[in-house]
Amino acid sequence: MDANLYTMPAEGLSTENFCGGPCTEGCVEIAAIPGAESAFVIQDSKPEGAGRELRFTEAELDDFALGWVKKRGLTV
Repeated sequence: MDANLYTMPAEGLSTENFCGGPCTEGCVEIAAIPGAESAFVIQDSKPEGAGRELRFTEAELDDFALGWVKKRGLTV
């Protein structure tokens, strides 16, 4: 992907929330970036992290996810 993912608008996205705890304040949200081919924004939904985000292509996110699963000894 040649486009800079951080220049693409990502306001008002429909996010999916992933939480590893009681979820009283939120956790991690992910959404596809509109107008980008297979790219995603990951946001911190906790109050102290609000507004912080990372953006990844599908390949980058897959590589991270698979590496994390392997490092942690988890199974899918």
